[in-house]
Amino acid sequence: MATQAEESDNLAALLSPVALLRDLPEQGRGEVGTIVEALADATSLVEFSDDRGAAYAIVPCPKDALLVLRTIPHAA
Repeated sequence: MATQAEESDNLAALLSPVALLRDLPEQGRGEVGTIVEALADATSLVEFSDDRGAAYAIVPCPKDALLVLRTIPHAA
């Protein structure tokens, strides 16, 4: 059984960067976006933008189709 800390690590927070794990009709697969709103327990609203930061799609995505991207800061 997962601990509370493990469960919270798996939850995507607002403004978390995410990647699509499977094909979605609206987006494709492997696209990287940002969670902008939690719509329900199983769905998040994700904004996809281009290299300039202009949004080209804002799509409701099932949370099980998202991988939260994590980075480790490098020491300067």
